[in-house]
Amino acid sequence: MITAQNSIVPENENSLSPLKKLFWVTLFAVAMGMLESSVVIYLRELYYPAGFLFPLKEMSFTLTITELTRELATLIMLLGIGVLAGRNKHERFAWFIYSFAIWDIFYYAFLYLLINWPLSLFDWDVLFLLPVMWVGPVWAPVLLSVLMIILAQCILHFSSQRQNACLNIREWILLITGSLIVIIAFCKEFYLFMTTHNPAIPGMQLFFSKESIGYSAQFVPVRFDVALFLFGCAVICTGIGRYVIRNRKEKNT
Repeated sequence: MITAQNSIVPENENSLSPLKKLFWVTLFAVAMGMLESSVVIYLRELYYPAGFLFPLKEMSFTLTITELTRELATLIMLLGIGVLAGRNKHERFAWFIYSFAIWDIFYYAFLYLLINWPLSLFDWDVLFLLPVMWVGPVWAPVLLSVLMIILAQCILHFSSQRQNACLNIREWILLITGSLIVIIAFCKEFYLFMTTHNPAIPGMQLFFSKESIGYSAQFVPVRFDVALFLFGCAVICTGIGRYVIRNRKEKNT
């Protein structure tokens, strides 16, 4: 008969080493990048057989809602792997942004390998759809992903050396502020297009109705606010820099 004592698994007996955890989280994110790129390739074969260009082809309301739901599901999956991999809230945050960044970079890598797109890092792309359309040149999300990887690895590095290697409130403020500025840069032109040229659609219907979805298909991005985006990245870098400098000082004291 198996006793309760014999069924107890020693703590950390089945836990992965840091390198193995890094390998499996990276592999998961790369696989998700492949999955994401395959969905986009299917859509482009159906709607853009001659190549992807703005304005977007109008899709059915059902397919649009499906795309929004798929993006939300993707975020939940990446958040889930972060929660499973991290030992505390800061490590979970680090693994989440790391897997998100790897997923995003390999999404473009697989698109390039499979359909030879983007032709350059300056090609425009639809980056996200929640809560509104995010657009920008490919180099922008790639650069942001690199910053996310750097931040994640810094958190994981210091967390492996010190138990209290957490982001403090000032560093969080810098990172959140920089992220909001970057998001504004991505969403700014589409938001102005929808609110300036289509005042007949009120309130929440502006982004979550059949009328707004049809109207948004007329949007053609012209100018990406590079200065605003780079300013947001600089604020993020300041937060990362403060975190690294502080933890190095505290480690040596």
